[in-house]
Amino acid sequence: MNAIISASELASDLAGGQPPVVLDVRWQHEGAMRSAYLEGHLPSAVFVDLEADVTGEAGARGRHPLPDLDHFGAVMRAAGVSPERDVVVYDTGQNWAAARLWWMLRWTGHTSVRVLDGGIALWTGSLEKGEGGAPAEGSFVPAPNGTDVLDADSAAALARSGLLLDARAGERYRGEVEPIDSVAGHIPGAVSAPTTENVTEDGRFKPAAELADRFKALGASGTSSASGTSEIGVYCGSGVSGAHEVLALAVAGIPAALYVGSWSEWSADPERPVATGPDPQ
Repeated sequence: MNAIISASELASDLAGGQPPVVLDVRWQHEGAMRSAYLEGHLPSAVFVDLEADVTGEAGARGRHPLPDLDHFGAVMRAAGVSPERDVVVYDTGQNWAAARLWWMLRWTGHTSVRVLDGGIALWTGSLEKGEGGAPAEGSFVPAPNGTDVLDADSAAALARSGLLLDARAGERYRGEVEPIDSVAGHIPGAVSAPTTENVTEDGRFKPAAELADRFKALGASGTSSASGTSEIGVYCGSGVSGAHEVLALAVAGIPAALYVGSWSEWSADPERPVATGPDPQ
């Protein structure tokens, strides 16, 4: 299944006999955008709070660590998510938060999840206002796999043995600026690959072939190791925009793992090395 869905395809699916569960996870750095949801959301969409439901409490593991899986599962079931039913997630045109929820659902065992390409900004159909009716309880129970997630040690190892992509802006990778974390720079061996270069001006992903060429030029082989683990990993500032890059890789047909703690976890440990400049080192 394709990892993304167009607005026209989603409109058709919603009008069909087995419409997908639609999750609105609009978010900005200042917090969840519930007010925007109440002002207008896609038909039948259920609001999900990124920081309350999809990520854990900020701390030593980073700003957006993994959530409590029992809580995550309960929120997904309350939203109507079941293993046998398609799910579509969206946010604003940026779709970073939607990608993180897509990744969480895929990592915890749901096999039919897509992101609305371009987000609500490209939706031309009608919108609903207010909370909307409560959906029927779903049956999804998270069952995480061990191949799609990295910790600090496995990310460091992958930067040397495979390919670790840094999805942040180039100036943050080079250590020229750091607007959020206390240390500037990148994980030694990581390759700069800003996720903003994966999309067009309207927020939609570039064609799969174009994305595949981009990632292959950065060193992506598109294969997995003999153990089944990915030879490609991604990190960002806190594991949100990095999920968007994992999604872009999926569109290109290239499997990748996510270092969830990302730079916010790595840079908080003074024992971990830091590289600066344009080269991986």
